[in-house]
Amino acid sequence: TEHENFLLYNIYFPNGQKDETRLQYKLDFYDELLPIINEQVESGNNVIVTGDWNTAHHPIDLARPKANLKTSGFMPIERERLDTYVAHGWKDTFREFHEEGDRYSWWSYRFGARDRNVGWRIDYFFVSETMFDMCIDADIHSNIFGSDHCPISLILDP
Repeated sequence: TEHENFLLYNIYFPNGQKDETRLQYKLDFYDELLPIINEQVESGNNVIVTGDWNTAHHPIDLARPKANLKTSGFMPIERERLDTYVAHGWKDTFREFHEEGDRYSWWSYRFGARDRNVGWRIDYFFVSETMFDMCIDADIHSNIFGSDHCPISLILDP
């Protein structure tokens, strides 16, 4: 959507699941989006890309990284795609403002994962480097229930 000072892309990124076909579809999705949003930045637009990215970027972004190295959502090849976004100047706003761990945006419905905070941070606001100066804070609202995800927010001063 177009806003006065930025373009907003609100996206559900594919889940790689355990099927290699779905994983490749997910990786292709990441690969195809990057030049589209980079072109918008090169055209002078400030850009926000938000949504369920279905990938925890760093070990700090999930409760049990060692146990999930071969699980879709934390496989090295998926995390490398997020590294590519960062290398192109995209900023993970939450991590820019918050260095602490144990902050997650998704929990499995199984085994009381949310009650035990065994979660993953897979929902993000990535902003173009040119837009980061407008960002005041980003947060995760784990106290709000309603699904297996919780809301995330980005505060701007355009």
